[in-house]
Amino acid sequence: MKNMLLLVHDDDGQEARLQTALDLTRALHGHLTCVDVTVLPMMMADFAGGADQALLVVEEREREAKHKTVIADRLERENVSWDWIDVTGDMVSAMLDQSMLADLIILNRKLGETDYPDMYGVTSRVVTEARVPVVAVPQNQKGFGTERALIAWDGGAACAAAMRASVPLLQLASQVCIFSAVERREEFALEAPAAYLSRHGIHATTRVVERGKAAADEMISAECRDWGADYVVMGAYGRGRLREVFGGVTKRMLGMSSIPLVLAH
Repeated sequence: MKNMLLLVHDDDGQEARLQTALDLTRALHGHLTCVDVTVLPMMMADFAGGADQALLVVEEREREAKHKTVIADRLERENVSWDWIDVTGDMVSAMLDQSMLADLIILNRKLGETDYPDMYGVTSRVVTEARVPVVAVPQNQKGFGTERALIAWDGGAACAAAMRASVPLLQLASQVCIFSAVERREEFALEAPAAYLSRHGIHATTRVVERGKAAADEMISAECRDWGADYVVMGAYGRGRLREVFGGVTKRMLGMSSIPLVLAH
């Protein structure tokens, strides 16, 4: 996990994405690739549409050029290895096109009261289409802590993929907890994922709780809060053995989690 791919765009989530990317790049002794996306405006076609659209494209490019100067100047002082790619188009395609040789993609999830850009939608699509994990951070995230990692385990392939891909990150943690919410405690065991991690030198604790009538995302969030997790590793839009419990968890966690999510599909 050495190649970090960061979405760069002049929006309210940029600082959260950038600081997270810097923390991860340093912690993993990696390289940061910044993908600066100039988004093409979508307009209704009419007689004046072409000229208006061209003007908006020019304005967007000028704004991103100024933004690039600010971010590049900062990166020069951050003591990390980095490079820069300029792309014109939509954010999802830009990130997917550049993700072939990435180990981790850094995005954020929403942008306050505005619907543009729709970062929730961007992150959801990248998660489902990329073949590498996505770190989805809250808009107000100040950095990325690596000490306490919670794995939300549902027994499915997506969750297993997220955990396997996150091993280099989990190896940095002083405490790792594998957590699962089940209908009946005796129906689900966590020995297998714990044994897998132990072979990588990660000695995780396990916790299985009966969910009762509570939603799985509520239980995960409560566990993170009570345990003090820095981030959550979880499968995204998967179909695990507990899909009736975890159905819709990805969507709700993307909308409400107060800490970063490391997601894989």
